Amino acid sequence: MLFKPEPAVSNAQAPHTGVLLCNLGTPDEPTSSAVRRYLAEFLSDPRVVEIPPLVWKPILHGVILRTRPSKSAEKYRKVWTPEGSPLAVWTAKQAVMLRGYLGERGHRVTVRHAMRYGNPSMASMLDELKAEGCTRVLVVPLYPQYAGSTTGSVIDAVCSWSSRVRHVPELHFINRFHDDPGYIRALARQVSNHWMSHGRPNKLVMSFHGIPERSIKLGDPYQAECLETARLLAERLALKSDEFVVCFQSRFGKAKWLEPYTDKTLHRLAQEGVARVDVVCPGFVSDCLETLEEIAIEGKETFLEAGGQEFHYIPCLNDNSAWIVALAELVQEKL
Repeated sequence: MLFKPEPAVSNAQAPHTGVLLCNLGTPDEPTSSAVRRYLAEFLSDPRVVEIPPLVWKPILHGVILRTRPSKSAEKYRKVWTPEGSPLAVWTAKQAVMLRGYLGERGHRVTVRHAMRYGNPSMASMLDELKAEGCTRVLVVPLYPQYAGSTTGSVIDAVCSWSSRVRHVPELHFINRFHDDPGYIRALARQVSNHWMSHGRPNKLVMSFHGIPERSIKLGDPYQAECLETARLLAERLALKSDEFVVCFQSRFGKAKWLEPYTDKTLHRLAQEGVARVDVVCPGFVSDCLETLEEIAIEGKETFLEAGGQEFHYIPCLNDNSAWIVALAELVQEKL
């Protein structure tokens, strides 16, 4: 094993903490070539696709990376902003706001953000934190509910980085915050604010990202944590059991994923005569392709074409001040 050469530092170096916010990732631009690079990294992670490499790699490089990038790039173009990818924009803003909030409360910390796949990479940001003298690093995966394919993969990336570093900082992780009171309070405020401006729906649809059902059978706690988030949010909003529904989106491939599926749920609700639905995505803290294109655009089309009358998408927490306060409180507990 070859370790990176590092500048000499005093063993008596004053402790300094860095905070690294980590999100899933995004292509650098909405083009086929950029999406291909991103998907090649994302879909090569054995945490994401649990198929033996000898079976999976020919499918990935021979089929998926030849056909999927152009279709995905078209979807990214629909949600791309002048500032760039929505996920990258919101994650960067959250890091800046968190740094300001912690600084106002007297915490001397360095805050950076990184993407598990794409840029800025986790390794580059960990290098940067270390170069700035951070002797402790708190890694915060921005996934409220733990899944091996998300939070577990972030931990893998940190461990991979640390295996190449001679003087490893003290590392800490926040593995989940699905039931954190501040996070639930921020979600409820986001929904309530929307209802104050637009009125209430006939049904609130809570759509979480799906994972293969097999992952749950193997011990992944993700589904249970999604359901607990939904229960707590409904309780905070004083919703009765027939006023909301929980479903799962973004399935990929032919395997059975967590049900009920969001697209089929929206179609069913419309056909049952539900006039208006509002959709919130409590598993995402930042708007991204899966919320803005899959839900706000495709989900709306599905509902209206099936006979629904009114569809509202409630944005993610993004730069909601209540969310930044909740995030800061989560971090302060570890400082």
